[in-house]
Amino acid sequence: MEDLKYCVTDQKGVGGGHDDLIIHYCHKVIRQAVRALAVLMVLVILWGILDVVWVLYEKLLEPPWFLLNINDILATFGAFLAVLIAIEIFLNITLYLREDIIHVKLVVATALMAIARKVIVFDFNTLAVGYIYATAAVVLALGVAYWMVSHSNER
Repeated sequence: MEDLKYCVTDQKGVGGGHDDLIIHYCHKVIRQAVRALAVLMVLVILWGILDVVWVLYEKLLEPPWFLLNINDILATFGAFLAVLIAIEIFLNITLYLREDIIHVKLVVATALMAIARKVIVFDFNTLAVGYIYATAAVVLALGVAYWMVSHSNER
């Protein structure tokens, strides 16, 4: 049993340094689940790309041909940014697999990109003023958090 205990705690990153065999296997299962999430996220990214291509194809072949109105352009921007956010989430997943630490800068950058996507596709004619102010507060808070994390890494 002592040899098994040494194997569990000696492997770098596997088992999280726990002496308990059950915890060791739980960590292995979670790492496999994260790998499965990474594969699924790649499928979502590819599906998102196909969706962008299909939407552009449909919109460009409607009369008037090869012209997009502002709503079509904003919808396309939203679809592009959704794919980019999915790529950022995939990067978060792969970084989680490489190290057992949370990469705060990448997580904050992903959140900032997601909220920026919302701002880009806002229809200001239909939104309440309070919603716009709340979104501005979130963007400001995420921007400050990103700046703080960036500057803390430089020191």
